[in-house]
Amino acid sequence: MTPHGNWNLSVVPLQEFVLEGFQGGRQTQALLCALFLALYLAAVLGNLTMIVVITLDARLHSPMYFFLKNLSFLDLCYSTVIYPKALANFLSSSKVISFGGCATQLFFFSLLATTEAFLLAVMAYDRFLAICTPLHYPITMCPTACARLVLGCYGGGCLNAILQTSFTFSLPFCSSSHIDHFFCDVPPLLLLACADTAINKLVMFGICGLIIVGTTLGVLISYAYITVTILRMRSGAGRHKLFSTCGSHMTAVSLFYGTVFVMYAQPGAVESMEQGKVVSVFYTLVIPVLNPLIYSLQNKEVKEALRRLGHKLTAP
Repeated sequence: MTPHGNWNLSVVPLQEFVLEGFQGGRQTQALLCALFLALYLAAVLGNLTMIVVITLDARLHSPMYFFLKNLSFLDLCYSTVIYPKALANFLSSSKVISFGGCATQLFFFSLLATTEAFLLAVMAYDRFLAICTPLHYPITMCPTACARLVLGCYGGGCLNAILQTSFTFSLPFCSSSHIDHFFCDVPPLLLLACADTAINKLVMFGICGLIIVGTTLGVLISYAYITVTILRMRSGAGRHKLFSTCGSHMTAVSLFYGTVFVMYAQPGAVESMEQGKVVSVFYTLVIPVLNPLIYSLQNKEVKEALRRLGHKLTAP
């Protein structure tokens, strides 16, 4: 169905939407349900583990791990906003979501995903201060400053969520209520609108593009200074440790920004829903599974904290 080319469709106040999800028969749906359930449980377990370990281990009470704990919280929350409903729909024949439920899901998904984009840039800035200005770092990144930075990330995320949700749900929707996606997102909802969606697309591409480009530039500038500083170090062991720590963050940044850019910040993304579903699975489920692994497997301090927690739990 075209986004707004069929002007003869009646415009009615919709009470609910139907999430089409993925195509396929009963066996395909069951297989996808099992796969998504396994990935979702892995995301929940991995991110909860990171939150618990960082909270309980006093040696990890530093700005870097404070931000990492918040990253795990965001990954846990925005996958939970989507996948319990998506998993239930795999086993249901109706796949219905209420109008208010759809708006709520879109709002919280936009809030959490945008907050994560800002937080990844803040984490790069934190590494820049720690490595390039180590003497001023304890004062600059005091607990109050860290809390304000995180609140600023949430503030930016909330602003984007309000804009995206209000612009999207101010549109009149046609009598067809079938969303060609497995959760409520802006691109598939725009395809149901009976009005001209040019302004909505401009808002989505403009705001998302500005957020992605702005945060990416912040990350790149921070890591340019970090790279120069590390290369000037005489200690090979110190260089290796810092590259390892920064490498974890750059991997997470590349995965998240790359997939979000493909989905929201390029013209034509709205029309390719099949590609969009696959990309959406990657950044809403696969990345929350990978992030705890990336930060734990490449981080000696986290691995040691996990080992200490394991000893405490198994000790008589």
